[in-house]
Formats: sequence, C-alpha cells, structure tokens
Amino acid sequence: MSVICETPQGRMLYCKGALETVLAGCRFIEFDAGVAPLDPAARTRLLAAQDEMASGGLRVLAFAHRALDETGVPDDEQGMILAGLIGLEDPPRPEVPEAIARCEEAGIRIIMVTGDHPHTGLAIARQIGLVRGDAPVVISGEQLRLMSPTQLQLALDAPEILFARVAAEQKMRIVEALKNKGEIVAVTGDGVNDAPALKAADIGIAMGISGTDVAKEAADLILLDDNFASIVAAIEEGRAVFENIRKFLTYILSSNIPELIPYLAFVLFRIPLPLTIIQILAVDLGTDMLPALALGAEKPDPGVMKRPPRARGERLLSWGLLARAYLFLGVLEAAAAMLAFFFVLDAAGWQYGQVLARDDPLYLQATSACLATIVVMQMANLYLCRHPRRSLFSYGLGGNRYLLLGIVAELAVILFILYTPAGNWLFGTAPIGASSWLLAAGCAILMCSLEELRKSWLRHRYGS
Repeated sequence: MSVICETPQGRMLYCKGALETVLAGCRFIEFDAGVAPLDPAARTRLLAAQDEMASGGLRVLAFAHRALDETGVPDDEQGMILAGLIGLEDPPRPEVPEAIARCEEAGIRIIMVTGDHPHTGLAIARQIGLVRGDAPVVISGEQLRLMSPTQLQLALDAPEILFARVAAEQKMRIVEALKNKGEIVAVTGDGVNDAPALKAADIGIAMGISGTDVAKEAADLILLDDNFASIVAAIEEGRAVFENIRKFLTYILSSNIPELIPYLAFVLFRIPLPLTIIQILAVDLGTDMLPALALGAEKPDPGVMKRPPRARGERLLSWGLLARAYLFLGVLEAAAAMLAFFFVLDAAGWQYGQVLARDDPLYLQATSACLATIVVMQMANLYLCRHPRRSLFSYGLGGNRYLLLGIVAELAVILFILYTPAGNWLFGTAPIGASSWLLAAGCAILMCSLEELRKSWLRHRYGS
C-alpha cells in the first residue's frame, strides 16, 4: 500500500506492506548515518530479522519511501529506500484457546488461513492450541498457487495444517477443496475480497464490527462481537435447538399411536369406541401442548459438544426417532390405554359384543380411564424424552422448571375434564376411581423401566 504526500521536502511516496513485497521495490536502505545501497547481505539480514520477529507472534510490516519529481507519478514502487521494520502484537483473546479445545471435542476441525507471515501464523496457532505437534504443515500463498488440486487435497489430510501469506481470493480455492472432500465448511471473513469464499462456503460468517458491507451481504451469519468464542457458543446453542426439536417431536408423535389404536380396534373388533374425537383433541390441544413446549426450553446437554457433527444428509425426523415414538413409546401407551379401557368394562361385568350407549355411565367411565391413562403415560414420557440415551436417573426431574409447570398444567386440565360438570359435558367423560389411576401409574412405571432398559442397551452398544 502506498500513498503520495506533499511535504516541505517535496512530493514523497510512502509505502508499507509485507517485507518480501516492499523489498522487491527497494534499492537503498536507511541507517542513522545515512542511506546506503541495499546489497544481498542486507537483504539476508532483513529477512532473518523478520523471521525472528514473526516467530515471536509479531505481525511484521516493512516501510519504505522515495522522493518524486513534480512532473508525474511513478507507475510502480521502484527505487525506494527501506526505512525499517515494525512488529505489531495482536494477541488472541483469552477465551480463544478454550473455544478451540471445545471445537476439537465437538469433532470440528479448524484451519487457520491468514495473510500473516508463516512464522507469525504458526506462533499464534501454537498460542491458541491450534497446533501442538512438532511437524505441522504450513503452506504459503505462493506454494498454494503452485499446487495442483490433487496436491491440495492430499495436503488437507494433514492433522495440523495452516495457510499463511494467503490472498483473500485464495480462500475460495481452499473452500472448494474442502467441499470436494465432503466437508461442511464454515468460513469467517471481513473484507470485500472475502465475499466469494463467504458465498461459496456452507456457512459464511462475516465480522459485525470490522466487516465490510459487501462481506456482510455475502455471509449467512454476522458475528456481532467479532469473537471466535461466540461462534462456538452459537454451535452449542444450535445443536441444543436441534435436539430440543427432536425431543418435542418424539413426545408429540408418541401420543398418536394410543389415539389411533382405539379406532382400529373399534373398526376391526366391533368394540365400543375407547376414545372419542373430542377426547383426542383434549390430548393434542390441551394436555400435551404446554409440556411439549417446555421441552423446547431444555438447556444444552452437557455432552452436546462432545459428539461429532451430524452427517450432511441426517434428517430431523430420523428413522430412529420415528421407531422410538411410534413402535416403542407409542405402542406401550396404546397398550396401557386399551388395558385401562377394558379394565373398567371388565370390572362392571361387560361382555364382548355388548352394545353400550354413548351416554351410558359405564362407557363414559371407560373412555375416561383410557383418556386419563394416555395423559399419565405422557407425563412420564415427558421426562423420558429429555434424552434419547441417557438414563432418567442421570438428569432427574429438575433442571427445567417449565417441565414442572407443564406437568401441573397437564394435571389441572385432566382433572377439570374428569371431575367437573363442565368438563364431563364438553368431553363426554365421567369421574374415575382410584384403581384406574393406580393402573395408569403402574403402566407409566413399566414404560419407564422398559425405556431405561432400551437406553442401557443403546449406551452399551453405541456409547452415550
């Protein structure tokens, strides 16, 4: 970078930049005693001084100048006088090393791409824990320019690699190479020249403070505080949101089976309808709503940043989630609901084939027992859905007060439906006895026990 200034000594050109670039345009060097020709020995000493400064983590800039005549402006920076070198210290933020370590635990690979001298980049990489070994791969922009696509692909397999003296335009090539390897790539940038790489990456992250408007427009995310640790916090929060949505879906979908099975049994076996439409709506829009929303307020799991990233093609509604919700939890809830329905009928001496009127007190009690059992099972299921593999005893009943509020709301709604005249009239229910509640509680305990066995098997086979 050069500027031309009018000074008392006349028109002057002042230049700053990387030593290698500035040195190419210098013919002289300035000492206290005056100006001397820039011979090969001086060039060697300057390069050695730069390496020493860069090895200490300093960003080295060279400064040069030359006088201009009054008639014109030179086409390039040639014949300049080297004034000296300046080392700038830009220490990483204290929280960055911990953020780097958390990324490694989470299976996230970080590659430094910098415009600084290779020694500077390597020194900073060691400071933040990005490089720990004795033989990291350091590739300069010039080396990158000469590498074939195949060579770059092979170089990216190195466990510790960083790119230095890289132009912003070369970021694009690195991004494309990583994507060709099947990686999901996130790129940070702040300059206009970073825009293509930000656009090409799966996730482009522009700096909110130092970033240009062009970079922000090209990016998917804007980092408001320019702090790398905030990216790691966002990854953790994003993983937590994804998992909470899955918990929500597991909980909601589980109740579909005990709502469906009664209708199938009614059609196939000609029994009284165990659950009416209005009672299904009571579950879906009444008792289940607040507890399901409470699952969305779950805090990030302590191990969420110790798991590898999801595969690119992994879906929110996975086969495992559907199998757990429909074929395991849902089937258990349906069996319990049907058991409660026939428990009331059998206790009253009902015989198969006997027709019950819709307003028959026995029928109302039986459907009420079926409904209450589904609600009780869903109360237990709410806590089972908090984690797909961890034991219920490892996280207990606390940690999310909204779950407790959801349980209280769920209980209040079902008590209103069963034990108030308005609830009985609206939902076609009747009060049920203690034996039905005990049966529902026993079924819920059995479901929790079977789910604990399933989770234990998964942990044994696949880990936590």
